[in-house]
Amino acid sequence: MHNIKHIQELVNSELNSINFNGEPKQLYAPIAYTLAQGGKRIRPVLCLMAAQLFGKDITTVLYPALGLEIFHNFTLLHDDIMDNAQVRRNKPTVHEKWNANAAILSGDAMMIKAHQFICRCDEKKLPQAIALFNSVALGVCEGQQYDMEFETRSDVSVDEYLEMIRLKTALLLAGSLKLGAILANAPHQDAELIYQFGINIGMAFQLQDDYLDSFGNQQTFGKKIGGDIIANKKTFLLLTALRKAENQEKSNLNKWVTVKHFDCEQKITAVKKIYQKLSVDTESKIKMQAYYDTAISCLTKVDGQQVVKNELMDYASQLMQRIK
Repeated sequence: MHNIKHIQELVNSELNSINFNGEPKQLYAPIAYTLAQGGKRIRPVLCLMAAQLFGKDITTVLYPALGLEIFHNFTLLHDDIMDNAQVRRNKPTVHEKWNANAAILSGDAMMIKAHQFICRCDEKKLPQAIALFNSVALGVCEGQQYDMEFETRSDVSVDEYLEMIRLKTALLLAGSLKLGAILANAPHQDAELIYQFGINIGMAFQLQDDYLDSFGNQQTFGKKIGGDIIANKKTFLLLTALRKAENQEKSNLNKWVTVKHFDCEQKITAVKKIYQKLSVDTESKIKMQAYYDTAISCLTKVDGQQVVKNELMDYASQLMQRIK
């Protein structure tokens, strides 16, 4: 049985061995730059762990798993352009280091590469694998569109926000797990349970990510703190605060949401104080814990190798330790 650390090392080793330094250099250099920045490799790790859970040799699933990682990084490339983000994993984003056109085209090439890697699986499973991947990829795009629309809407509900993060973030984690299960010939019921485990851990993870954007440490979080506040992102924190705020807090919060010219650090500090006064930071932690508990409940019902289930539970727990 391969543990999480070994699988992460395997994924990184295989990614490092792939030559993304072809011609034209301006197309492939941003791809190599992006993939070399590392990260937790959560999606391929989950895919390979799911395959192992149902008794599959993970080396036979390695390339589809890498395809998921390439796709994930492609979405980050394009997201950073749309968000005008300057830093990703403590390094300049691709559109900052090169330009927006380079990031768009290199991202397109990464999407094609992802498909090529997904196709490197058992041909009997190829139709299912491609159907799942396409469904997940389209869902991620839908989630990103909602995310952008929410920036200019003043009537976004918490439920709408939760559906957006289900599509944008949780779906790919769930799809990664289900792809591993499908390629390992898992029973339909178990494939669905591992998928639900992924949805719920993904929801918890994104709620935590939003929390850390306001209350995290930039060095450990890897992104500049307060970006969501500056951009008026409709996160669980902001939407819950808008719902709970009354009188002076409501007036202050609306002022910061609508003001056109402001000092960034002043806005971040002021909005965080409102969040804490309304206890929405605590509500966010409670919500992410509820999703986490549901995820673990789904995983316990899966009929797979217990030692792998335990490893997945430990991994899920580690993902949720970033706020502690």
